[in-house]
This record gives sequence, structure tokens and C-alpha cells, in this order.
Amino acid sequence: MVSPELSEGARHLLAARYLRRDEHGQIVESIDGMFWRVANAIAAADRAFPDYPDTHATAERFHEALSSRRFLPNSPTLINAGTELGQLMACFVLPVPDSLHGIFTALHDAALIQQSGGGTGFSFSRLRPAGDLVQSTRRPASGPVSFIRLFDAMSQVIAGESVRGGANMGVLRVDHPDIQRFISTKRDPGALPHFNLSVGVTDAFLNASRCGEIFTFMNPHSGLAGGDVDASALLDAIAEAAWTTGEPGLLFLDRIERDNPTPALGHLETTNPCGEVPLLPYESCCLGSINVAAFVRETSGQLVLDETGLTATARLAVHFLDNVVEATRYPVPEIESISRANRKIGVGIMGLADLLIELGIPYGSRESIRLAHHVMAIVQRATVDATRSLAAIRGPFPNFGISRFAGHGEPPRRNATVTTIAPTGGISLIAGCSSGIEPLYALAYERPSTELCLGTVGPHPILIETLERLGLADGGLIRDIELSGRIAHRDDLPESVRCLFRTASEIPSREHLAVQAAIQRHVENAVSKTINLPETATACDVRAAFLLARRLGCKGVTIYREGSRPRQALNVLGHCLACVGEDVIPLSRG
Repeated sequence: MVSPELSEGARHLLAARYLRRDEHGQIVESIDGMFWRVANAIAAADRAFPDYPDTHATAERFHEALSSRRFLPNSPTLINAGTELGQLMACFVLPVPDSLHGIFTALHDAALIQQSGGGTGFSFSRLRPAGDLVQSTRRPASGPVSFIRLFDAMSQVIAGESVRGGANMGVLRVDHPDIQRFISTKRDPGALPHFNLSVGVTDAFLNASRCGEIFTFMNPHSGLAGGDVDASALLDAIAEAAWTTGEPGLLFLDRIERDNPTPALGHLETTNPCGEVPLLPYESCCLGSINVAAFVRETSGQLVLDETGLTATARLAVHFLDNVVEATRYPVPEIESISRANRKIGVGIMGLADLLIELGIPYGSRESIRLAHHVMAIVQRATVDATRSLAAIRGPFPNFGISRFAGHGEPPRRNATVTTIAPTGGISLIAGCSSGIEPLYALAYERPSTELCLGTVGPHPILIETLERLGLADGGLIRDIELSGRIAHRDDLPESVRCLFRTASEIPSREHLAVQAAIQRHVENAVSKTINLPETATACDVRAAFLLARRLGCKGVTIYREGSRPRQALNVLGHCLACVGEDVIPLSRG
């Protein structure tokens, strides 16, 4: 598949956020110039390793992958590579200790990160609950939610001078005494606009909720019991809040910890804003995504997946992202130390929905689950092979000796993690493909006129081709698609076409979760994915999706019920749709 021409929205986004400007704010870089800037800057990191003397050849390979838009790194790399700022990482996790000095140190470090375009994740679970006594002042503590508001206010201020808007993940453990206040925070319209919220749930809590048992809160400051709650009723309250506002999501803490590559260094603290990268305190991660829809080729009159090309690109992506770890300028010393010691990267995919449509496979069908398994297994094998090959040349990541890989007798690796599924909002628009592993949200939609993107998108080009082939592409039908963004209601169309082009809220939650779980089995970090529900869904449906996600082995889950948010980024017939992306506060995580 030849990469499509850049859309008007992609060009507008690139001009607004990615292309370099002079001191007067005028654009001084072409789009291909951007790709060369990034390719040259990242290839230059090879000079630190004597076995890679020809950085020009490396730059050419990187440029070809970027300019063809088969592979794109996270936005900070596209924006900052080869510039004075030089901060290239997407994701950071900062600890929030239970002290005023520690809290404001985290706030300061987060401001530096967000100014440079990075997203930040925080667990507020160490903070003492509201009403607890502060020894130094003999006054009651204000609790985690008040400090989350402080971090959100910082993000609002920094957003104006940042290369991207500030985005955060705020997590509170389910056993924290303030959890009920936390889960209801977003009921206030406009509350915490720069935060995604997730409850960190444990196996003990979920088992207690299943058995109808009492669950005990623990005061993180004193280590003493902080009250009791009916576990099932608390899970109901979380589900009802998510039904109402789309938040909080769930992070399955024990499931996440089982994949911790370096447990000797401590527990994974929390995740980045969209939940796809669990990290230790001060860790960072660079991400990049492969447009799998670009690897469709015709063989003997049939469209098939180019597995050889996909494998080669996945291996190249590991080389690229490991160079990013080397080339980036870290905002604080603690981040540089552990990031270099573990060298976490995350190669993912985007364009899955487009790939399925190209191959005539409905999203959520059994065949789509098999293909999702297959595609991500190829990427996982290729990236593990590549990180082992890099380790043989450049050496393993410094903490390899205390990692679970060494403990299991596995070959050395250059990177503690290699795969992740990000939401890819900005870069999927540039690549001209569907976001991450999401289905199509709508077949046509409008983006509000902002500095980021502009205009109408759709109807989907393959839908138009299909309708034309069937002789059904009349003006009235096309106009209906433009207005409604869907075709499920069109009984005059073949059922096979309506099924192939189902939109996100028309796909049952169990099918959404089956795709997420299939991908997660071949991902070392986690998966950013929204489980879309129709407006008619109930809070019981949300709870059922939460529990199914856990049974299927997902590391987290995010629910979005259509119409549950008053302001969204995509519009169909005046109804607001959730936009998963890097350049607005993303909805998907898990």
C-alpha cells in the first residue's frame, strides 16, 4: 500500500506543532526537511558505537521509514530532535512523596517535562488522607485530591508555552481511604481537564468484590486500617462514575507487576497519561508506531500482509528508539540515571482498523482477533530479536543482570521493554491511518477549527471504493454518511458492508476487549485502548466490562459511553465524539 498524500488536517497539524520556526514565529522547515532533521539527529547517536560508523546510511534508512510514514516516533522526537531543546521522550513517571518538599519537587520536575512536550504519570497513593494530622503544623491534611488539583493548575499554566498541551495520569490505589472522593472528582464539569484518572485495583479487592466481602482501607502514612467498605458496592461506585463521565479507568496493579522486568528495583509506580507504559519512579520511555496498513500487498490477485516488510521495519524501529534513549536530553538527573540503566522503549502499531478493512475483515470478528494476534506476534518477535542483536554489539541495558530476563537465563537485551500500544493521535493523522488499535470512531466527522487540526474527515476512502464497486455511491447515501458518520442503519446496503464498516460504539464491548487482550499477549508494556459503549449502556455494562478485562488478562481498562462528556474533539451531527490522541488529553488507557 502506497502511503496516501498528506491530508489538509495533517499539514495543518505539522505546521502548528512540528515544523521549526524562526525567532519571528515563521515556519522555516518543509515537511521532508523535518523528516531529514529527525533522521540525521537520531542516526548521529550511532557515533557512540564503533560498529556503526556510517551514520549517513543509517540516516537514509531512518528517513525512508519516516517519509513513507510506515514508522513514526512519538511527537516529542519529531518536534525536538535536532533542536536546542532536545527532549525526545514521550512518557515520564514521577514519584509523589508524602511531604511538602517532595510534592513540590515533583511539581517542578513535571513542569520541566511538560514544557518540553512530555506526558507525566503520578501515583498519589503515598499521600496521607484528608483530615489526617500533619505533625509539623498540627493541622489536618488536605488529601490527595487537593494536590491533584494543584498539579492540574500547573499543567494549565505550562500548556500555553509547551510544544504540546500538558497531559497527566493520576492514580490512587483502591485501598486508599480517600478513594471515594477520588472517583467522584470528575463529576464536577470541567474538573481536572489535564488529567486522566485511574483507580489502581488489586487482586485482593477484585476477589473481595466478587465474593461480597468487606474491604479494608489502609492509611499510607500510619500503615493502620483506615475504615471498611463493601467491596462490591465500591466497584459499583467506580463503574457508575465511569458510566457518567468516562472516568476513572482501572489499572490492574498485580497484573502489571507480574511483567515488571526489573522487580529488584521496586514496584512499578504508575503509568503514563494513556496507560500504555507502566514505569518505575523517574523512568521515561520513548515510543514509536508502525502503520500496519502500509504493509498490505497484492499476491496472486489477493491482498495479504507483507510480513517480511513488517519484520524489517520493526527491527529498524528498535534501532531508532534505542538511539533516542542515547540522544535525548533528560530534564532531571534522576530521570537520566534510571532511563539509561533500563533503556525502555515501546514499538507499537497503528492503522489496525484500516488493515482489517483493506483485508475485508470486520473489527471484533474471530478472524480479526486471529489477525491481531498474528500481527503483534510478528512485531514482538522482531523487536526482541533486534534488542538482543543490539545487546551483542552495544551491550545489554545496565540493569540486565538483576532483571527477570537474566534470572530466567534469557539472552542479553539492550532494552528492558520493547513493545507498547500507544493511542497515536497526532502521528496517525500524519501517517494517514486509523489510531492505534482502535476501530473507526466514525466513517465521517468534523474536527473543530483549532490550532491543531481542521476540517472534515471522511467518508472513509475504502467505503467509497466499495460503494462505487457495488454501484451504490449515490449523492444521497454519501450525504447521509457525512451527516451520521455511520451506515449500520442503512438496510439498503449489504450486511457484509455494514458489518465491515461498524464504528466504535456499534462494536460490543466484549469484542473491543477481545482485540485488546489479543494484542496485550504480545506486548511487554501495556495497551492504550478505549472500550466504547453506546449511549444506552448501563453502569452494570461498565462493571461487566471491567471484570471481563481482568479475566482476559488486560493490564487496564478504559470505558467511554457515548455522550457522557459534554465536550469532545470529534463531531458528528452535533453529537460530540471522543478523540483518542496525543495532542488533546487522551481518553484511552489500559
